[in-house]
Amino acid sequence: MKLKFILIAVLAISTSLSYAQNSTVASSVKPKAFVALGNWRGVAKVKEGLEIPFNFEIHEKNGKQKLYFRNAEESFEGGLVKQTGDSLFVKLDQFDNELAFAIDGNRLTGTLRKQDKGGKPLTIDAERKNYRFKANKPASADYSGSYDVIFTSPNGKEEKTVGLFKQTGNRLTGTFLRVTGDSRYLEGIVEGNEFQLSSSIGSSPAYYKGTFQADGTLKGEVLSARGSQPFTGNKNKDAALPDPYQLTYLKKGYKTLDFSFPDINGKKISLKDEKYKNKVVILTITGSWCPNCVDEASFMAPWYKKNKNRGVEIIALHYERSTEPEYAKKVMTRFRERFGIEYDQVLAGTADKQAVSESLPALDSFLSFPTTIIIDKQGNVAQIHTGFNGPATGKFYDEFVKEFNTEIDTLLKK
Repeated sequence: MKLKFILIAVLAISTSLSYAQNSTVASSVKPKAFVALGNWRGVAKVKEGLEIPFNFEIHEKNGKQKLYFRNAEESFEGGLVKQTGDSLFVKLDQFDNELAFAIDGNRLTGTLRKQDKGGKPLTIDAERKNYRFKANKPASADYSGSYDVIFTSPNGKEEKTVGLFKQTGNRLTGTFLRVTGDSRYLEGIVEGNEFQLSSSIGSSPAYYKGTFQADGTLKGEVLSARGSQPFTGNKNKDAALPDPYQLTYLKKGYKTLDFSFPDINGKKISLKDEKYKNKVVILTITGSWCPNCVDEASFMAPWYKKNKNRGVEIIALHYERSTEPEYAKKVMTRFRERFGIEYDQVLAGTADKQAVSESLPALDSFLSFPTTIIIDKQGNVAQIHTGFNGPATGKFYDEFVKEFNTEIDTLLKK
């Protein structure tokens, strides 16, 4: 009996020691580090009852992680991802915003806010999901095509636009082309005859919803924190906007523009400078805060690199949210570096249409950021194009590029 008791005691002690050792090993193992890489579905809680979904992905390259917003065919670079403890931060320098997330298991909860913490932040939640909207039933028909669309403001004013849609099964992509520019890449679904579209690139998210009808009409609304705006439309393969070259023009008696604005280092720049004499000069009225200006810079920067030795120059006239020197230099430098801009940038005023009219008094009217003005070799205005048809507009973008190059080629030969 004594021997049996001793063996049982030894076995118990051995088991206890083994458990203690394993417990020590287990407690010394650190929790698995949070990995942000991959596809995410974000939801912006814009206001009570309005949540706008969007997609983003995080990639790692050369030891750095970057966030990219996904909308239809576009992958738009947001900014560098930085993890600090149980928090994740993404600087969205293009719009002077940032995403600030708390890591909650395999979810992210936080806000989209201004980098200076000003204004009202937007609540954002994100999960590891790869869809945007879920369709629970098939589309009733293929509603692809172009539409004449009218948006109606709260005061009853109507705005003519062109709706461009491409559908594959339930998936719907598209954009709305306005006189002032387009709504860039929209992505969503058609479920039955109902559609939803959204988009986000780091500024305020966009959300459109409505219905297509069998007779070729559509009805919907665009929703935001400011409220809703209804729209109606009719399918039309020849849908088009007013001529963008006839909307902005010079006052009677004027042939050119006279200005003197400082660049980011304070040096005054004018069309009268020796650098621009006997050259074709392109003026872009722009701003780092403007999504359509982003598309214009994406075109202009590489175009200038290819054509600058032909006797052509570009001056970007920036109208920013603040003309405070430190702020303006920060956002304009970021804009320059992001797109590889090699042409001149000047600070012309604040981001306001009235400010443009006051700083460029020769203009009879000003409608849109961006606006492109082409000056001939004699220093006279040859052409003014209102707005910018970005790559999301397909054939309209292709037409602009062709017309732009034709005009420059013609002026260089004179």
